[in-house]
Amino acid sequence: MPELMQFLFSGVTVGAVYALVALGFTIIYNASDVVNFAQGEFAMLGGMIAVFAVSAGMPLPLAAVVAIIVTGLIGIGLNKLAIEPARGAPVVSLIIITIGAAIFIKGATKLIFDKQLHRLPAFSGDTPIQLMGATILPQSLWVIAGAIGVFIGLWLFFTRTLIGRAVLATSNNRLAAQLVGINIKWVMTLAFSLSAAIGALAGVLITPITLTSYDVGIALALKGFAAAMLGGMGNPKGALVGGIVLGLLEAMTAGYISSQYKDAAAFIVILMVLFFMPQGLFGLKSTDRV
Repeated sequence: MPELMQFLFSGVTVGAVYALVALGFTIIYNASDVVNFAQGEFAMLGGMIAVFAVSAGMPLPLAAVVAIIVTGLIGIGLNKLAIEPARGAPVVSLIIITIGAAIFIKGATKLIFDKQLHRLPAFSGDTPIQLMGATILPQSLWVIAGAIGVFIGLWLFFTRTLIGRAVLATSNNRLAAQLVGINIKWVMTLAFSLSAAIGALAGVLITPITLTSYDVGIALALKGFAAAMLGGMGNPKGALVGGIVLGLLEAMTAGYISSQYKDAAAFIVILMVLFFMPQGLFGLKSTDRV
C-alpha cells in the first residue's frame, strides 16, 4: 500500500505539469486552430529564466514572476512574427512553423544560457512530508496547487469576464465573432501570451524537483500533446484529466514494469487515442466547429 501511494503521489505531481502544458495547447488550439509544438519550450524557458534570475541575486518569487512575464512576451512574439503572417496557410504548414520556432528557442536558450542542468530552490524547503505511509515533497504540493489554481482561474476568466467570453466566441465561430466586433488578432495574441505564461509557470513549479536545461522542452511538448489528445483537443477539462491520467500511467509503468519504459507511455497514449478514440475523453462537444 505505501508503495502504491508513493507512485500515486509521483504520478499526480508529474501529471499536474503535463496538464498545464496540455492546457497551453488547448488555449491556442481553441483560439486559432493551431497545434503549438513550441509549448514545451515555454515551460523550459520559465524554468531557465527563473534559475538565472535567482543566480543573479533576484528573490525567488520575483524571479518566478519575471520568468512568467518574459515567457509571455515571447509567446506574443511567436504569434506576431511567425503565426499571424502565415494565417490562411495549411494546418500542416502552421505546425511546421511551431516546430521550427521550438528548435529556434531551444538553440537560442543554449547560446544565451548554457547546456548544464539547473535546479531552483524549493519554495518551502526539501523536508519530505509523511502521508499514508509514503512521502511527498512540499514542492509537489505547490505543483498540484498551482495546476488547480490555474484551472479555477481560467474557468472564472472564461465564464465570468467579457474578454474570456470573447475568446470562447472566437473558438466557437471565428467569422461570427468578427461580425459582432471581436478583434480576432487581439484574441490570438492573448491566447499565445496566456499559453506561454502557463507553460512558464509549469516550468517554474517543476524545476525544483526535476531540474531543467535547454533541451527539456521537446519531452514536455510531446507529453503535453498526448495529454491534450487523451482528454480531447480543445477541452480544458480534458487537459486536466488527460495530464493526470498520463502522469499516473507513467508512474505505474516506472514502478511496476521499468523506468526505461515510462517515456513510452506518452507515445502509446497518442497511438491508442488516434486508433480507438480520436475525439479523446471529452472532445466531442468542444471540437465541433459550426
